[in-house]
Amino acid sequence: MDRTLPPMTALNQPWFDGCAEGFLRLQQCRHCGQHQFYPRTLCSHCGAAEPDWVNASGRGTVASFSIVRRAISKAYEAPYVVALIDLEEGPRMMSNIVDCDPEAVTIGQAVSVTFKAWSEAITLPVFTVDTAREAT
Repeated sequence: MDRTLPPMTALNQPWFDGCAEGFLRLQQCRHCGQHQFYPRTLCSHCGAAEPDWVNASGRGTVASFSIVRRAISKAYEAPYVVALIDLEEGPRMMSNIVDCDPEAVTIGQAVSVTFKAWSEAITLPVFTVDTAREAT
């Protein structure tokens, strides 16, 4: 069974292109300077048109998470962590936390982006615990 694939559109193509290149891209408003995620045609803060695409730091903290213990299909190996990540630039995004014991994940934990193939055609951002920032 295959994984569910997110839709690609002209609006979100720069985001998917960034993921394929190993960059987490966000939109940033030319007028007010605020970052936003998910992609939109207008700034969600001030309403200005056509925000620019910029590379984000890839750093964030865990705002909330859930451990999925029963996979929805054979395409998703459980257990896995679904988390809301507060990005350093301000937006919050949902992703997975990988390469750690799911029981060790905590709210407020520092994380950094990495990228994993979701399918042959799509690479998506996932996060790992940032032990270097945890120690500070």
